[in-house]
Amino acid sequence: MATVVIPWYAAIIGLLFAIFLILRKMNPVYSLFLGAIVGCLIGGASLSDTVNILISGTQSIMGTAIRVLAAGMLAGVMMESGAAESIAQAIVSKLGANKAILSLALSTMVITAVGVFIPVAVLIVAPIALSVGKQTGISKLALLTALSGGGKAGNIISPNPNTIAAANGFKLDLSSVMIAGFIPAVFGLITAVVIAGLIKKKGAMVQDSDIGEEEKKELLPLSKALIAPVLSIVLLLINPIGTMLHIQLLADIKVDAMYILPFASIVGTIAMGRAHQIREYSKAGIYRVTDTVLILIGAGAIAGLISVSDLSKQVVHLISITGISGTFLAPISGILMGLAVGSTSTAVILATGSFGHAILATGTSSVAAAVMVHTGATVIDSVPQGNYFHITANSMHMSIKERMKVIPYEMCIGGVMTIVATILYGFILK
Repeated sequence: MATVVIPWYAAIIGLLFAIFLILRKMNPVYSLFLGAIVGCLIGGASLSDTVNILISGTQSIMGTAIRVLAAGMLAGVMMESGAAESIAQAIVSKLGANKAILSLALSTMVITAVGVFIPVAVLIVAPIALSVGKQTGISKLALLTALSGGGKAGNIISPNPNTIAAANGFKLDLSSVMIAGFIPAVFGLITAVVIAGLIKKKGAMVQDSDIGEEEKKELLPLSKALIAPVLSIVLLLINPIGTMLHIQLLADIKVDAMYILPFASIVGTIAMGRAHQIREYSKAGIYRVTDTVLILIGAGAIAGLISVSDLSKQVVHLISITGISGTFLAPISGILMGLAVGSTSTAVILATGSFGHAILATGTSSVAAAVMVHTGATVIDSVPQGNYFHITANSMHMSIKERMKVIPYEMCIGGVMTIVATILYGFILK
């Protein structure tokens, strides 16, 4: 297999074929596998070489897959225990109706940042948002812009699959990617609040039928709801904090999401007084990440195709002769993959697997590459071919036509985060 070199055009054909199948609503995992197979065969690989290339590619993402499974444990605890909802309710209650848009955007940002997947975060906050929108006269268009924008901001600083994929794709610690995404995330939150404020009277208003009868739940005390996420984040930050403060003992500790997230989840569950439900929470968490892990495996197959092709060399050569800064390859690859597959995590996986080597070959640092790819993937990831589009539309009782109107505002939010990340890490801190 080491002697096999796939021409660049075959790798592109395979990638485009996979994207075409995804757009045609075929299962993404099979689409990615078929794309990889087609690319290998067009490139002249034998059937046995094709099998070896796919196996090698899927093996390369196993580290990421294991960490995503670990993240599922935390997500399961946060969702099933009601901890995420408690955090959202506390933020909205604290800020009050006068700062409704800020409170809703911040709520979604925080519960996404502490490990809840962004579609679920929107589902959790949506009933609160509809109730607040009815009371304050804020349109559903503005409400979803606030929720989605806040979720995007939280998603780039969270221990979620997309951040794990960005970190592993460029061989970085998860904590370093989370920290590096903080400033772009703040700009994303501000942009979401400003845009939602400007359009709060635009579009359909919340109706009584949108709210319905909500089941009254006994919410966890905020102090208990925060234990698992705060513990996980503190433990993940041990190494960078030790390095920053020159505390050698902490700097030498090698922490990893693989064991930190399950450990924090178990401690948090016990602290909530729910130790007997650990099995239930972990089962729910595994269920939530199963699709992501399967897509990871499919993306690994495409990565295997790209890794044995000369695509990276050709991309670097093209950039050099056009005179365009190679820095822009990172955000552009994230944007294009997000548009293609309609998923932040899948877009990051494909961008790092397909263009990672080419991005680093332009002289871009690993941290800069990870943040720019990651933020780029948030620009056009809420398109109709992705699940996020439909989940959020249903949560806000919006028609397809109404939901489509939110996309330009989501693009602005993701675009601002990408621009900030590119200026900051691609040029200022390069």
